[in-house]
Amino acid sequence: MRARAFTPWDIVRQVLVMAILVAFMFPLFWMLMTSFKSYGDILVSPPRWVFEPTLNNYVDAFQKADFAHYILNTLTVAALSTAIVIPTSALASYGFARYNVGGGNLMFFILTTRMMPPIAVVLPFFMIFKTLGATDIGSTLGLGLDQLGTLVVCYTIFNLPFAIWLMHSFFQDIPTEIEDSARLDGYSRWQVLRKVVLPLAAPGIAVTTIFCILFSWNEFFFASILTRSNAKTITMGVGDFWTQQGVLWGPLSAAAVVCVVPMIVMALILQRYIVRGLTFGAVRG
Repeated sequence: MRARAFTPWDIVRQVLVMAILVAFMFPLFWMLMTSFKSYGDILVSPPRWVFEPTLNNYVDAFQKADFAHYILNTLTVAALSTAIVIPTSALASYGFARYNVGGGNLMFFILTTRMMPPIAVVLPFFMIFKTLGATDIGSTLGLGLDQLGTLVVCYTIFNLPFAIWLMHSFFQDIPTEIEDSARLDGYSRWQVLRKVVLPLAAPGIAVTTIFCILFSWNEFFFASILTRSNAKTITMGVGDFWTQQGVLWGPLSAAAVVCVVPMIVMALILQRYIVRGLTFGAVRG
């Protein structure tokens, strides 16, 4: 078969793609480069492209700002909220897909809760958790201002509608004939769900888990309003380097790299699972 020759439009398109890629990647490159510069190299003008790299900014980020504590808080909140969201949304979306619970109206109501802007609910959340924090049960469960349990509840509430809608399509695309065959073999409904449906929906569950973790890791608004120091997350911790004496650009860049790079690496490693999950059931025979 004869290969198609490149046209001028193909060249222009490739140039545009490269230009857009450079525009999006350059801030990340600049942030990474700044995180390895000394204080003098950062402030010099014009910018210095060749310099002696240093790890002092990362040391300052972890020692002076207690960044390790912020990372632990973020991992704890992301893991707990995702561990609640995934099984709950899997059961709910399977019920919606197989039994049409609510006739579509309930699914639409769930979607509207995700459409609600966070600013509309943050004040009620603030008052609720402030009140709960003053009670014995609230203190025991960590439900109060500047408590990790508060962030877990907030992230669960906002992740749950998205997870239900995302996994709903995956369960819909699993043929019901497979479940009927398992029932004929003597499986109960719970066994069909556990041994047949969930393994088939694994790509969708995996990609939903990834998105829930990404949201919890990157969330800033609720963390900025409902936490101060004890439950401060990594996105809030980056702001510690805006001081009265000025911006500490070196440690700030190092903290931003620690905040951004793990999610980029995770997305690259799990890229094929994300693509497989998002395209699951897109082609039918």
